[in-house]
Amino acid sequence: MARYTGPSYKQARRVGFSISETGKELSKRPYGPGQHGNARKGKSSDYGTQLKEKQKVRFMYGLNERQFHKTFLEAEKMQGIHGTNFLRLLESRLDNLVYRLGFATTRRAARQLVNHGHVTVNGKKVDIPSYRVKVGDTISLKEDDKNLKVVEESLAKTTKRVDFVSYDENKKEGTFVRLPERNELNADINEALIVEFYNK
Repeated sequence: MARYTGPSYKQARRVGFSISETGKELSKRPYGPGQHGNARKGKSSDYGTQLKEKQKVRFMYGLNERQFHKTFLEAEKMQGIHGTNFLRLLESRLDNLVYRLGFATTRRAARQLVNHGHVTVNGKKVDIPSYRVKVGDTISLKEDDKNLKVVEESLAKTTKRVDFVSYDENKKEGTFVRLPERNELNADINEALIVEFYNK
Protein backbone atom coordinates (compact mmCIF):
# COMPACT_ATOMS: atom_id res chain seq x y z
CA MET A 1 0.00 0.00 0.00
CA ALA A 2 1.46 3.35 -1.06
CA ARG A 3 2.04 6.01 1.57
CA TYR A 4 -0.43 8.89 1.59
CA THR A 5 1.25 12.09 0.39
CA GLY A 6 -1.79 14.37 0.15
CA PRO A 7 -2.79 17.21 2.49
CA SER A 8 -2.63 16.32 6.18
CA TYR A 9 -5.39 18.85 6.91
CA LYS A 10 -7.78 16.81 4.78
CA GLN A 11 -6.91 13.65 6.74
CA ALA A 12 -7.46 15.47 10.03
CA ARG A 13 -10.83 16.81 8.96
CA ARG A 14 -11.91 13.39 7.71
CA VAL A 15 -11.50 11.85 11.15
CA GLY A 16 -12.30 14.99 13.15
CA PHE A 17 -8.99 14.86 14.99
CA SER A 18 -5.85 17.00 14.96
CA ILE A 19 -3.17 14.60 13.74
CA SER A 20 -0.50 17.25 14.38
CA GLU A 21 -1.79 17.52 17.99
CA THR A 22 -1.88 21.31 17.63
CA GLY A 23 -5.55 21.73 16.72
CA LYS A 24 -4.66 23.93 13.73
CA GLU A 25 -6.28 21.65 11.15
CA LEU A 26 -9.73 21.97 12.68
CA SER A 27 -9.61 25.57 13.93
CA LYS A 28 -11.20 27.12 10.83
CA ARG A 29 -13.18 24.20 9.38
CA PRO A 30 -14.05 21.65 12.08
CA TYR A 31 -15.96 19.39 9.70
CA GLY A 32 -15.23 16.81 7.02
CA PRO A 33 -13.60 17.68 3.68
CA GLY A 34 -15.49 17.97 0.41
CA GLN A 35 -18.76 19.47 -0.78
CA HIS A 36 -20.86 17.67 1.83
CA GLY A 37 -18.36 17.80 4.68
CA ASN A 38 -20.54 20.11 6.72
CA ALA A 39 -23.69 18.04 6.23
CA ARG A 40 -25.23 16.44 9.29
CA LYS A 41 -24.32 12.78 9.66
CA GLY A 42 -26.17 9.98 11.39
CA LYS A 43 -24.88 7.95 14.29
CA SER A 44 -21.85 5.82 13.44
CA SER A 45 -21.91 2.04 13.94
CA ASP A 46 -19.56 0.33 16.42
CA TYR A 47 -17.40 -0.76 13.50
CA GLY A 48 -17.36 2.78 12.11
CA THR A 49 -16.31 4.20 15.48
CA GLN A 50 -13.51 1.66 15.84
CA LEU A 51 -12.31 2.23 12.27
CA LYS A 52 -12.25 5.98 12.80
CA GLU A 53 -10.17 5.57 15.95
CA LYS A 54 -7.70 3.36 14.11
CA GLN A 55 -7.43 5.87 11.27
CA LYS A 56 -6.88 8.74 13.73
CA VAL A 57 -3.80 7.05 15.18
CA ARG A 58 -2.55 5.73 11.85
CA PHE A 59 -2.76 9.18 10.27
CA MET A 60 -1.15 10.78 13.30
CA TYR A 61 1.98 8.61 13.14
CA GLY A 62 1.98 8.45 9.33
CA LEU A 63 2.02 4.67 8.89
CA ASN A 64 0.51 2.59 6.14
CA GLU A 65 -1.91 -0.17 7.09
CA ARG A 66 0.65 -2.99 6.93
CA GLN A 67 3.14 -1.21 9.21
CA PHE A 68 0.37 -0.22 11.61
CA HIS A 69 -1.03 -3.74 11.94
CA LYS A 70 2.45 -5.26 12.27
CA THR A 71 3.19 -2.91 15.19
CA PHE A 72 -0.15 -3.82 16.75
CA LEU A 73 0.76 -7.53 16.61
CA GLU A 74 4.15 -6.82 18.19
CA ALA A 75 2.43 -5.03 21.07
CA GLU A 76 0.21 -8.07 21.60
CA LYS A 77 3.25 -10.18 22.51
CA MET A 78 4.44 -7.75 25.19
CA GLN A 79 3.54 -7.89 28.87
CA GLY A 80 1.11 -5.27 30.09
CA ILE A 81 -1.87 -3.50 28.55
CA HIS A 82 -2.07 -4.15 24.82
CA GLY A 83 -3.28 -0.68 23.81
CA THR A 84 -0.72 1.17 25.93
CA ASN A 85 2.09 -1.04 24.63
CA PHE A 86 0.95 -0.28 21.09
CA LEU A 87 1.17 3.47 21.63
CA ARG A 88 4.57 3.07 23.29
CA LEU A 89 5.91 1.21 20.26
CA LEU A 90 4.62 3.95 17.97
CA GLU A 91 6.26 6.59 20.17
CA SER A 92 9.56 4.65 20.02
CA ARG A 93 9.84 5.07 16.25
CA LEU A 94 12.84 7.16 15.19
CA ASP A 95 10.80 9.58 13.06
CA ASN A 96 8.45 10.24 15.98
CA LEU A 97 11.30 10.93 18.41
CA VAL A 98 13.02 13.25 15.94
CA TYR A 99 9.72 15.16 15.91
CA ARG A 100 9.36 15.03 19.71
CA LEU A 101 12.88 16.45 20.14
CA GLY A 102 12.02 19.41 17.93
CA PHE A 103 14.31 18.71 14.98
CA ALA A 104 11.22 18.90 12.74
CA THR A 105 7.87 20.66 13.05
CA THR A 106 5.83 17.65 11.86
CA ARG A 107 6.24 13.88 11.85
CA ARG A 108 6.22 13.96 8.06
CA ALA A 109 9.15 16.42 8.04
CA ALA A 110 10.93 14.26 10.64
CA ARG A 111 10.51 11.21 8.40
CA GLN A 112 12.11 13.13 5.56
CA LEU A 113 15.09 14.10 7.73
CA VAL A 114 15.63 10.46 8.61
CA ASN A 115 15.13 9.24 5.03
CA HIS A 116 17.71 11.70 3.74
CA GLY A 117 20.33 10.40 6.14
CA HIS A 118 20.65 13.44 8.41
CA VAL A 119 19.92 11.59 11.68
CA THR A 120 22.19 9.49 13.87
CA VAL A 121 21.44 7.12 16.74
CA ASN A 122 24.32 6.61 19.17
CA GLY A 123 26.63 8.24 16.62
CA LYS A 124 25.67 5.97 13.71
CA LYS A 125 23.61 7.12 10.74
CA VAL A 126 20.14 5.58 10.61
CA ASP A 127 17.93 6.32 7.59
CA ILE A 128 14.97 4.07 8.49
CA PRO A 129 12.06 6.09 9.95
CA SER A 130 10.52 3.00 11.57
CA TYR A 131 13.76 2.17 13.43
CA ARG A 132 12.85 1.24 17.01
CA VAL A 133 14.79 3.45 19.39
CA LYS A 134 15.73 1.84 22.70
CA VAL A 135 15.56 3.55 26.07
CA GLY A 136 18.91 5.26 26.65
CA ASP A 137 19.68 5.77 22.95
CA THR A 138 20.98 9.18 21.89
CA ILE A 139 19.49 10.84 18.82
CA SER A 140 21.37 13.58 17.00
CA LEU A 141 22.05 15.01 13.57
CA LYS A 142 25.18 14.42 11.54
CA GLU A 143 27.79 17.06 12.40
CA ASP A 144 27.47 18.74 8.99
CA ASP A 145 23.67 18.89 9.29
CA LYS A 146 23.30 20.43 12.74
CA ASN A 147 22.98 23.91 11.25
CA LEU A 148 20.44 23.02 8.56
CA LYS A 149 18.07 25.96 8.16
CA VAL A 150 14.96 23.78 8.45
CA VAL A 151 16.27 22.27 11.72
CA GLU A 152 17.26 25.66 13.15
CA GLU A 153 13.78 27.04 12.40
CA SER A 154 12.09 24.03 13.98
CA LEU A 155 14.21 24.17 17.13
CA ALA A 156 13.47 27.89 17.46
CA LYS A 157 9.74 27.11 17.48
CA THR A 158 10.07 24.33 20.06
CA THR A 159 9.18 25.67 23.50
CA LYS A 160 8.28 22.44 25.27
CA ARG A 161 9.21 18.77 24.99
CA VAL A 162 7.65 15.63 26.39
CA ASP A 163 9.12 14.37 29.67
CA PHE A 164 10.27 11.01 28.29
CA VAL A 165 13.00 12.66 26.19
CA SER A 166 15.84 14.93 27.31
CA TYR A 167 17.58 17.47 25.10
CA ASP A 168 21.04 19.01 25.25
CA GLU A 169 20.96 22.41 23.53
CA ASN A 170 24.74 22.73 23.37
CA LYS A 171 25.26 19.38 21.64
CA LYS A 172 21.95 19.50 19.73
CA GLU A 173 21.17 15.93 20.70
CA GLY A 174 18.47 14.19 22.66
CA THR A 175 18.04 11.00 24.64
CA PHE A 176 15.07 8.67 24.87
CA VAL A 177 15.15 8.47 28.66
CA ARG A 178 12.19 6.15 29.27
CA LEU A 179 9.01 4.72 27.81
CA PRO A 180 6.10 7.17 28.04
CA GLU A 181 3.31 6.75 30.57
CA ARG A 182 -0.20 6.59 29.13
CA ASN A 183 -1.18 9.91 30.71
CA GLU A 184 1.67 11.62 28.80
CA LEU A 185 0.16 10.67 25.45
CA ASN A 186 -2.83 12.10 23.61
CA ALA A 187 -5.91 11.87 25.83
CA ASP A 188 -8.23 12.05 22.80
CA ILE A 189 -7.11 8.60 21.64
CA ASN A 190 -9.11 5.58 22.78
CA GLU A 191 -6.72 2.74 22.02
CA ALA A 192 -9.19 0.17 23.39
CA LEU A 193 -11.31 0.76 20.28
CA ILE A 194 -8.32 -0.14 18.08
CA VAL A 195 -7.82 -3.35 20.04
CA GLU A 196 -11.51 -4.16 19.53
CA PHE A 197 -11.23 -3.38 15.81
CA TYR A 198 -8.40 -5.85 15.21
CA ASN A 199 -9.71 -8.52 17.58
CA LYS A 200 -13.01 -9.00 15.78
